Amino acid sequence: MSAPKGIFKKTISVLKKLGPGLVTGSSDDDPSGIATYSQAGAQFGLSMLWTALVTFPLMASIQEMCARIGLVTSSGLTSTLKNHYPKWILWVMIIFSFPAIVLNIGADIAGMGAAAHLICRPVPAFVFSILFTGLIIVAIIYYPYQKLAAALKWACITLLVYLAVPFFTDTKWLQVLRHTVVPHIELNRDFFGMLVAILGTTISPYLFFWQATMEAEGMKQSKIAIIVDKRILKDMRKDVDIGMLFSNIVMFFIILTCGNVLYPHGVHQIETVEQAAVALRPIAGDLTYTLFAIGIIGTGFLAIPVLSGSLSYMFAETFDWDEGLDKKFFQAKPFYAVIVVALIIGLFINFIGITPLQGLIYSAMLYGITSPVIILIVLHISNNRKIMGDNVNNRWSNITGAITFLLMLGAALSLFI
Repeated sequence: MSAPKGIFKKTISVLKKLGPGLVTGSSDDDPSGIATYSQAGAQFGLSMLWTALVTFPLMASIQEMCARIGLVTSSGLTSTLKNHYPKWILWVMIIFSFPAIVLNIGADIAGMGAAAHLICRPVPAFVFSILFTGLIIVAIIYYPYQKLAAALKWACITLLVYLAVPFFTDTKWLQVLRHTVVPHIELNRDFFGMLVAILGTTISPYLFFWQATMEAEGMKQSKIAIIVDKRILKDMRKDVDIGMLFSNIVMFFIILTCGNVLYPHGVHQIETVEQAAVALRPIAGDLTYTLFAIGIIGTGFLAIPVLSGSLSYMFAETFDWDEGLDKKFFQAKPFYAVIVVALIIGLFINFIGITPLQGLIYSAMLYGITSPVIILIVLHISNNRKIMGDNVNNRWSNITGAITFLLMLGAALSLFI
């Protein structure tokens, strides 16, 4: 067997073993996230590359806790909150999460439509947005969980286009290395506003709920009773770490692309993902432009089912509805109804004057407000032996969790300062 062929087969084998962690991490790089990272690169050049390095261990730590909660309790984060904590905490999470997630969905749908319009100019962007919304609704309702999960996992490959883009441009890699390992901070409103946006986009509450629920869903799908042992926890951690690493690598390369191409040419304001693609075209060429646009569409198909699914699981677990992406529509009508309603509202947001950028800003603000509270709750649950038994946090998890909490709390407070 030749070396390249052997590496390819080994890579495919590893990918087959990956699951919720990879999907969760990849869905974090949705069209709204791409817009944020593009603006960070265009506005500040390479000086925010260090955020990708710093946020990786923090994301991985929190997502690992959520995954462990799902495995140990065989239920989602919402059910755990409902069963062990005051009801008002659960309702605060839902009240803030619903508009944030719907706005995020709306921004992603608009971004997908705009990107498709860039590739096929004769068709208006809103037509593509309607088409994509319909396709996603049909896919979620028609396909069972196992097929949907497999499709989402392989959809992550579309994110690889962003890793290729910088190699088609003149990249000064020594400068890239310096800005990656040496944090650069500017004491002004614009810089801290962008830092808050990056944190709100990368460490988002809906990812916590999705991660825990998908691990629990996977346990329920098993045909045999599974005891959560060290091997299962090790496989889960590997899945989460690879997923979060993949997410941050993509984030890194998007900031790098726009910081290396747009910033030196005086393009400092990117309000939408299509503007990022259009700005790249005359400088980096048609190939970069097309790859960027294709990646936006692929990430939308990956992220929107995660966004709408996490919201639906929240409602289903709160009101004790029949739930599960493995169920037929007639078996869980309220569960699927939430998904459909969220997607339709997200679609129509684009017709009432709220731009994708505004939707992104509002959702990031709501995420920023709720994240510290949810992180604190996740830390409490994962240290509670009544819930977790022997699978409570170790010291490293508590240290990184505490740092994440303080960082997100600081970001939330900065929104009001």
